Amino acid sequence: MKLWIKLSLATILVLLFTTGLSGVVTIWHTARYHEQKTLEQYEQLLHSTALALGMELEHSGMRSYSAVTKNAYLNYLMQKYGPEQFILLCDQQIVCNLTPFDLHPAPDDRWNSPEAKSVIQKSGEQYILITGQAVPDRHMGNYTLVLVQDISDQYADIRQQALLTGGLCLGGALLAVFLLFVLTRKILAPLQSLRQAAEHIRQGKLHERVHVHTGDEVGIVANAFNAMAEQIEAQLTALSQLSEQRRQMLGSLAHELKTPMTSIIGYTDTLLHVNVKEEQQKRALTHIYQESRRLERLSSKLMRLIGMYDNESISFVLTDMSALFAHIKELEQLPLAQKQLTLHTSCHMEPMLLDPDLFESLLINLIDNSAKASCPGSRIELIGEQNRIWVKDSGHGIPHKELGRVTEAFYMADKARSRKEGGCGLGLSLCTEIARLHGARLVIESTEGVGTRVSVLFSDSSEGSVT
Repeated sequence: MKLWIKLSLATILVLLFTTGLSGVVTIWHTARYHEQKTLEQYEQLLHSTALALGMELEHSGMRSYSAVTKNAYLNYLMQKYGPEQFILLCDQQIVCNLTPFDLHPAPDDRWNSPEAKSVIQKSGEQYILITGQAVPDRHMGNYTLVLVQDISDQYADIRQQALLTGGLCLGGALLAVFLLFVLTRKILAPLQSLRQAAEHIRQGKLHERVHVHTGDEVGIVANAFNAMAEQIEAQLTALSQLSEQRRQMLGSLAHELKTPMTSIIGYTDTLLHVNVKEEQQKRALTHIYQESRRLERLSSKLMRLIGMYDNESISFVLTDMSALFAHIKELEQLPLAQKQLTLHTSCHMEPMLLDPDLFESLLINLIDNSAKASCPGSRIELIGEQNRIWVKDSGHGIPHKELGRVTEAFYMADKARSRKEGGCGLGLSLCTEIARLHGARLVIESTEGVGTRVSVLFSDSSEGSVT
């Protein structure tokens, strides 16, 4: 059962109960009010008639009347004041009764009081009001005047008003039920939109949003749902991009592995099945050694890159930057000298919180890239000032259209020269990830034929353009 139906039925039950209860209470109070007014009306009539009758009896001189004359006179008085309503009693005995009703006098003295006493008797469909009081004249005897009146019409009016009130309550309840169904469905309509949006997202339509602009709880839920959907879309997009990057990485890795493996298999097959001279054997073994080292470097860099993507926990240590620069210069001195290159370092930086091993790897990768692009006799610069470190060379440079892709895994702007130098296209990817882990970013500036400068900018520096 849908929520709007449940809410409507629950509200209808409560509404019918409260409306019915209030209607019953209203009808009961109305009936009581009309009954009380009727009693007051006839009691007032009885009281005024009893006073008038008492005055008549007091000035009549009935003491000298005979019994027949007295009865005739009393009948005359009753005819005068209401022959069809009143019954006159004397000492609890009926003296005159011109009404169509038979009266059985009460065994007690309830009507001997100067105040009217009333009772309503029901006989079939008739309601008979009987009210009596003592006539205020004790000199002529204990007279009691009783009023007997059929008040069935008043009760019929009460029933009619009760039916009218009940009909109005029922009509109002039915109208309220109809309006309740309409309004409940309209109020809860945004929940239907929310359900449809959730269904679309389940089907993979991550751009789906709920268009609800209310300030109530439903609007709050809709805004929370939209925020959740945006977060899910962003996370799935990031996961998709990461998955695509890794897929491309694996594809590129397979491609990169194919060339050295083919070369190794070819030279190995030659050594196994062909008689070659010693010089050719050495040349073949040299190629096998070089290709094997290349595979080693490739797998090492790939595992390191994947490890940093999966685990961002690094160990920060307050590092003396000048000492780090000096250590790097010592490590690179011999490899650069073999290529007839020189490394110039300069550091004017305060100690920084770094992972020394990772940051050393970053700077060595940048220097190696510069060495691969430089001609013999060139100079490479490693400079650190304030919150910026850069490696600069005067080598071949990078084409402008390639600048945006050089940090992609396995991407090489000059593939022939990179493979010749033993590169695999993972160096700048490692550098970018290491910089990110240190709260820094890489900025690459390059001009073909002039050289390249790669800067590491920490968080409070904003020079250059981010790649």
